[in-house]
Amino acid sequence: MMSEEPALEGQSPPAAAREPERRAHGWRWLALALLVIAADQWSKNWMVHHLAFGENQRLLPVLSLTLRYNTGAAFSMLAEASGWQRWLFTGLAVVVGLAIIEWMRRLDARRQGLLASALALILAGALGNLIDRLRLGHVIDFILVHWKDAYFPAFNVADSATGSRADAGATECTFCSPIRAASAPGWTAR
Repeated sequence: MMSEEPALEGQSPPAAAREPERRAHGWRWLALALLVIAADQWSKNWMVHHLAFGENQRLLPVLSLTLRYNTGAAFSMLAEASGWQRWLFTGLAVVVGLAIIEWMRRLDARRQGLLASALALILAGALGNLIDRLRLGHVIDFILVHWKDAYFPAFNVADSATGSRADAGATECTFCSPIRAASAPGWTAR
């Protein structure tokens, strides 16, 4: 078997050297989104089968499990609307999900892993709740955080994924990307 010799000055490089370097795009992180969607759907199913609607099971002085249905958006916005909001939020989830998937495709999974993982979890949150809206007409919420008589809106695993990683994505966009850009070849500070 013959190996290609390196190109001499004035000659074109071997074919292998001319091929663009393949990079791992952010779709590598879609497996994380699928795991979170599975955990979200499993936990909602478990709650529906083990809690009565409105039942409150205190786990800690600040944390309870309760079964609630949300026909609105975050914090039950538009929950009292006549039903059109279901399709509005479904459409938004589909558009945002497709945009996130395309954004992830454009990311370098190795250099932008924090942002890619954040987007995967935001995607999981959007799709986990989308599945509920399409299947049931409402989102199942069951985690209730409270302090004394102050109760925050109930949420679920999908919501947790969305909120917990949105901050990491913002950190990646704000701090890490400019630092990487500053260290990239050809970049000069002014």
